[in-house]
Amino acid sequence: MAGTTARADDDTHGITTSNTGATHAQLAVAARNRLALLWEAGVRIGTTLDVAQTAEELAEVALPEFAQYATVDLAEWVRAGQEPPPAETGEPLHRAATRTIRAGGPLLPLGAEVAFAKEGAQARALRVGRAVLDECSERVTGAEPGLAAYRMASVIAVPLRARGTVLGVASFYRSRDAGPFRADDLRLAEELAQRASVCLDNARRFTREHSLALTLQRSLLPHALPALPAVEVAHRYLPAQEGVGGDWFDVIPLSGARVALVVGDVVGHGLHAAATMGRLRTAVRNFAALDLPPEELLGHLDALVDTMDRELDGDPDAGLHSGIGIIGATCLYVIYDPVSGSCTMAGAGHPAPALILPDGTVRFAEVPSGPPLGLGSTPFEAIELPLPEGSRIVLYTDGLIEDRGQDIDIGMARLGASLVGRDRSPEELCASVLSRLLPQRPRDDVAVLVAQTRGLDDDRVARWSVPLEPSAVAGLRAEVSARLTGWGLHSLATTAEQLVSELVTNAIRHTDGPVELRLLRDRSLICEVADGSGVSPRLRRARSEDESGRGLFLVAQLASRWGTRFTDDGGKVIWAELTTPGGAAG
Repeated sequence: MAGTTARADDDTHGITTSNTGATHAQLAVAARNRLALLWEAGVRIGTTLDVAQTAEELAEVALPEFAQYATVDLAEWVRAGQEPPPAETGEPLHRAATRTIRAGGPLLPLGAEVAFAKEGAQARALRVGRAVLDECSERVTGAEPGLAAYRMASVIAVPLRARGTVLGVASFYRSRDAGPFRADDLRLAEELAQRASVCLDNARRFTREHSLALTLQRSLLPHALPALPAVEVAHRYLPAQEGVGGDWFDVIPLSGARVALVVGDVVGHGLHAAATMGRLRTAVRNFAALDLPPEELLGHLDALVDTMDRELDGDPDAGLHSGIGIIGATCLYVIYDPVSGSCTMAGAGHPAPALILPDGTVRFAEVPSGPPLGLGSTPFEAIELPLPEGSRIVLYTDGLIEDRGQDIDIGMARLGASLVGRDRSPEELCASVLSRLLPQRPRDDVAVLVAQTRGLDDDRVARWSVPLEPSAVAGLRAEVSARLTGWGLHSLATTAEQLVSELVTNAIRHTDGPVELRLLRDRSLICEVADGSGVSPRLRRARSEDESGRGLFLVAQLASRWGTRFTDDGGKVIWAELTTPGGAAG
């Protein structure tokens, strides 16, 4: 048997051992056992990028061959995934993991602050920066006051260090039945701690990046969707297990009481994916402000992603679509018009939306399959279809239907089955879909947007075909005033008459095609003048000697919002909104 000699040491108060009595066979067996334990530690420690799980793995791998009771205590900034303090502050450690072969369970609960005895093995290990071996007594195990009942003979405390910073301390206790630790066990404990420290620091850094990415992601997603008369909406966003990705959604008010529903997905996880998502969402909002149709908007977004690809590739002078895209992104853009009850949509490599009709049946829209953003191989196509009032449009990202062990067709079938039914609100649908399809935290990000359509009643829409005669403007002013009085908006009559005069007169002067005036009573009063000219008017400040050029300037002063959108037949619509009493502009 190995002889044991106790030696006092001013730094460690440790116990040293002598192996002179051990046979070569015993030493060989011990060496093989140590190598086996280190190999097992390399396999079992660091299986996830989770600080708590990694601490548990370190405590668990030591039992029962090396120790019979093991604890891991970490600084709070490690557990929270934060950066280390600028200097050693001596802040307290908290219990992160405990493992024991006895039925008594841990002596301290997880998360509890640990108070080490001043002369205890843990305090001295942290002080000298290396492993310390000592006998178990109240003097050296102040952090485990009830340890005597566990009949532990000795303890090795070893600091957990990474990048020159102390993360915490690991403590290994050996029972009297197993015999005390020997001096050569110190090296093995340090090897275990060294491997675990690297894994703990990686998990801490991942936790920090995950927290930053999640904060960035949530700051870039809509904080509150607008309340619009055209749709009732609900949404959900779930970050992935392995990190925050680039899934996003949006609801954008458009002119003419229309609304745009958007969902997109940036491939990858982390800060880069979240930042890219923010750039794409901002770009979609800017393109939507131009009132572009879905296929044209995706075309502009595709060109933007291609530019971003070339910037990341480090060759800004490369030709357009010079290679395979670096940024993988998809998008689905849908426009719903409550006046016509039509829905126009186009997709760029994104799953088709599900449509729930008022009778509760479900079908997936046959959106033309466009390429993902950034490839630029083919132009995008849009589909327009009628949608009865009370229908629900379900937009989602692929994390809802795709899984490593499941075909996408099966995922879509499961989604369709979960949506069948009548009289469920968008909020109820969101909750039901996620609970049935994702009972656990998803492997990939998931975004879901549900919109229930509403129509604009005929009694809230007024139309006039305008003769191409300037004399017709006076009659239109009177009819507009009478209609507003019938709507209870007499206070807006004078302003609306001025808008109609300017817009209709301008259309009559500059087009040969038909001119139509339309009033919409929504949250705001919307005045639209459509003509057959594809030339957009330009706002400018007229000089004092000019006889014209003040019409649009007057429109901009009178309206809360105004703009131009082009139609499929080559014409345009100039629109202006007036805030109604008790309402707000869209």
